[in-house]
Amino acid sequence: MNINKYPINREFLPLSLYTPNMTRKGIERANRLYRMPKSLLKDPKLNISMMKIPGYKDGEIDLMLLEPTGIEKPAPCFYHIHGGGFVFEATSAHYRRAASFAKDAECIVAFVIYRQGPDHVFPYPQEDCFAALVWLHEHAAEIGIDPDRIGIGGDSAGGTLTVTSCLMARDRGTGIKPLFQLLLYPFLDRRGESESYRKYTDTPVWNSTLSKKVNMFVNPHPEDTPLAYRSPVEADSLEGLPQAYIEVAEFDALRDDGILYSKLLQEAGIDVEFHDTHGTMHGYDYVINAPTTLLMQVLRTEYMKRKFNEGQAMGTVPVNRI
Repeated sequence: MNINKYPINREFLPLSLYTPNMTRKGIERANRLYRMPKSLLKDPKLNISMMKIPGYKDGEIDLMLLEPTGIEKPAPCFYHIHGGGFVFEATSAHYRRAASFAKDAECIVAFVIYRQGPDHVFPYPQEDCFAALVWLHEHAAEIGIDPDRIGIGGDSAGGTLTVTSCLMARDRGTGIKPLFQLLLYPFLDRRGESESYRKYTDTPVWNSTLSKKVNMFVNPHPEDTPLAYRSPVEADSLEGLPQAYIEVAEFDALRDDGILYSKLLQEAGIDVEFHDTHGTMHGYDYVINAPTTLLMQVLRTEYMKRKFNEGQAMGTVPVNRI
């Protein structure tokens, strides 16, 4: 990659020089480095607990709860699904973002550790994340959350899994409808025909070349997973899905995914708050103290608090305005 090819803001150095090694060994090596920062366990403003819950095909997955000290219950809940191309574990930035959401949006954050490729291919990630959403609703009273005020969100692949969880909840007649979906530079279109996908083949952190490579690791048998759960913008209908906050990065192969999904939701009569960041690349907010990251984190948190308050005032999930 030519560092001068894209005018990415220098606030994202040195991350803006990084591109992951998309090989099995490269994935394994990276995942050995990714851990929750131990400092979060010492945060006096947070109580953190871990539990095992049922996953796909009788498996078990981990669910971490981050609870602000002294929060009034039943509390609103944000169900956080981390990104990483369906193969990389959560980074320290993901955990810190979750902690920030818990404290600043005044909610309990449920952080799922779902199973990923190459060992667990589609539909394991989708089904694990859906299973955790169902579990949260079924055990809401036990963990002290309001089942009508559960928002859901994630970045990149976590954005995919956010939308597929919403689609599965609707399609399978569960009666579960998250309060909102919060999507950060999400992957939502597997066709690879958008302008941004064709244009950004070598951008840092993520690009369309990496998307093609990772697909071989996570989706070797497309017939095993319904099209809508691999490529949500190709769903027959988006009606009945939650209102959304959508954020895209400027120099990102997935940029047009978020733009298209925003348009499709609005056409379905679903409220969308859309943010187009500039001078950014995919995953820019892994630089947690960059000025742009701090600004967008405020906007995300304000959106969450507003929706949680609206849900509390109405006593149920808000109806989308048409």
